[in-house]
Amino acid sequence: MQQLLLDIRPPTIPDLAHFVLGRNHELMGQLQAMLNAQTTERMVYLWGASHCGKTYLLQAWAHACRLRGLSVGSLTQSDLSSDEVERSPAQVVVIDHADAWDAAQQLTAFATYNRVREAGGLWLSAGRLPPAELPLMPELRTRLGWGLVFQVNELNDDEKHAALVQHANSLGFRLEPQVADYLLNHTPRDMGNLLRVLEALDRLSLETRRPITLPLVRQLVLP
Repeated sequence: MQQLLLDIRPPTIPDLAHFVLGRNHELMGQLQAMLNAQTTERMVYLWGASHCGKTYLLQAWAHACRLRGLSVGSLTQSDLSSDEVERSPAQVVVIDHADAWDAAQQLTAFATYNRVREAGGLWLSAGRLPPAELPLMPELRTRLGWGLVFQVNELNDDEKHAALVQHANSLGFRLEPQVADYLLNHTPRDMGNLLRVLEALDRLSLETRRPITLPLVRQLVLP
């Protein structure tokens, strides 16, 4: 009989050290410089395809800011609908999904951007498109383009392999190379899905008390 275990591990906290850089070294250098107050550039916008790592980077950078004692406003789309956002005393503001902001959220983001800039705070936002192509009011597109703009480049196969191994280590197990190769060849290849499959594999291993080998992976992946 399969033993079902409650997953009592704390959720994995996004960490800049766990982000596989690939071709994103310049971007990471800027984020680190902002953390360490080693740059005059304080407003950054990231863009790239879905599942390229933008959201993870925003969450990891916000976590790193908190560890340095900075107050952080990590704003969701629902937060952007609140009038309190504009009055927030946060030293750092992090906002995702710029391409999906509605008219009211755009106004809030616009006011918040101006407040953060005037107060000398830090701003990090992201969307799927570069600022000039965002479906936003012109004034907000202009603001997002005032600071530094980076494209978050997707990982190649070798980098995805490294990211899987690194995530497995953070979960507490060693991922065999053939298992990583199987996941890359037999599941959707975006990193968000690959990491979710890896976490499901870890849970199945705990529930069945079986090591993470190709037979276990096939049990999870094959219909």
